[in-house]
Amino acid sequence: MKGNHHKRGSSDHNHNGGPSLPYAHYSDRRYDVVAIGASAGGLHALAAVLAPIPASFPSSILVVQHLDPHHKSMMGDLLGRRTSLHVKQAEHGEVILPGFVYIAPPDEHLLVGPGKVQLAHSQLVHYSRPSIDLLFESVAGTYGSRSIALVLSGSNRDGSAGLRAEHEAGGVTLAQEPDEAEFKTMPQAAIATGCVDVVVELARIAPLLSELCMGTRVLP
Repeated sequence: MKGNHHKRGSSDHNHNGGPSLPYAHYSDRRYDVVAIGASAGGLHALAAVLAPIPASFPSSILVVQHLDPHHKSMMGDLLGRRTSLHVKQAEHGEVILPGFVYIAPPDEHLLVGPGKVQLAHSQLVHYSRPSIDLLFESVAGTYGSRSIALVLSGSNRDGSAGLRAEHEAGGVTLAQEPDEAEFKTMPQAAIATGCVDVVVELARIAPLLSELCMGTRVLP
């Protein structure tokens, strides 16, 4: 993998206080799972992230989007029309497959075991069920350095503790550029932990995920 990607017209930021790092820093790893957390403004951001990702994407994607717990979610159908990936609402015990996007059902926490989806109706976390923190912590504990966690638009702090766990487990941690997020609070809170490896503009997230998971640079 050659060269760096750019943010705000310059090099990307390393938010641990060190110099900017090229994405080649991660090129010797394989990533089995990408975990994405979103809240207010997240549906637009998720559509923008998933739409350009090819069907040949070699990793599984797990999504927690905060939803109204009292209504059936149409999110899988809406996102499925925008991407060549297979998008579905997660079911307890199903096998996690590459090229699939698994969305947390309303009012259920989305977790993972080795190679399988786990759903839980346990207590609310930060007033939320599903919880982004619980997804990230579960992915960190199961997949460690073979995983990526991404925080998108949102108006609360959910995801920050889980992102720290992902960072400590050796996974890659990403956050949407807050200045362009519909709701800045969640990506800002993630960045404030000091555990975000790279802050990425929305249009650059899909190419970056492809580069990291496929081990190749996506041409412009």
